Amino acid sequence: MTDSVSFEQVSIVDLIRYGGSRFNEAGLTFGHSYDNALDEATQLVLHALHLPHDLSPVYGNARVTAEERARVLALFERRIRERVPAAYLTGEAWFAGLSFKSDRRALVPRSPIAELIVAGFEPWLGGRAVERALDLCTGSGCIAIAMGHYHPHWQVVGADIDEAALSLAEENKARLHADNVELRKSDLFAGLRGEVFDLIVTNPPYVTDAETDALPREYAHEPERGLRAGADGLDLALRILRDAPGHLGEHGLLICEVGEAERALTALLPELPLAWVEFKVGQMGVFVAERADLVEHHARIKQLADARG
Repeated sequence: MTDSVSFEQVSIVDLIRYGGSRFNEAGLTFGHSYDNALDEATQLVLHALHLPHDLSPVYGNARVTAEERARVLALFERRIRERVPAAYLTGEAWFAGLSFKSDRRALVPRSPIAELIVAGFEPWLGGRAVERALDLCTGSGCIAIAMGHYHPHWQVVGADIDEAALSLAEENKARLHADNVELRKSDLFAGLRGEVFDLIVTNPPYVTDAETDALPREYAHEPERGLRAGADGLDLALRILRDAPGHLGEHGLLICEVGEAERALTALLPELPLAWVEFKVGQMGVFVAERADLVEHHARIKQLADARG
């Protein structure tokens, strides 16, 4: 080690603690992969120091150089001043244990559906075979690519209306060598005519107009069309429920995330038997629907969806 390298009397843990304190003081919002100031500060510190995101705690007391400290503090300042989500500052988001490139072309990956993917969608699939799966509104491609990674024998299609998001998804496909994933431009099912899947998974926009308008500044860096979904958050979900039966096999399954719009959906369609998934952290607005049930209640679903235009 040369004398030209100047070390500050500050450690990795010191920087994480300082970042957490600054973030809490500044009243930042944490809703993009991390839910608290210390976790987000940890990822920014490790990124600035070119260290792995799962660095062992035994390195926490390692001291940093003056140059490293300056890089970390510059990232902290951008996070506070610009309210940019950490994943956009680092260019990376972790989803289902996989590293995805993340930038403003698509929402930051954060869906609880990751837990279902890793678990093989059980017990919901009930052992039924899957040959073809669809990720509708794929965005960054995280759900489609994770499905392809954990289920290499599946043929997966990821579809999205947004060309910018699809370009990011293509980069993530190459990044993770997802050869069994095909990406398509499609306005929901419009570009998938005649195609049938055993499993459809979707995380469409589901934030109400009022909630979108009131979101913290961090969300303004994400594409609004990935969030906004009408007065009750169901503009896209109802279209998906209406059209999904035509793209599901006889024993096909639809898994859809609607978040806080769950209450509005159950109020509109109380007769539709939807199973709401319990995750490790509780219920998070993700339902499972059997094709047979969607067919049985198609008339009412179509009436509601068609009324939205």
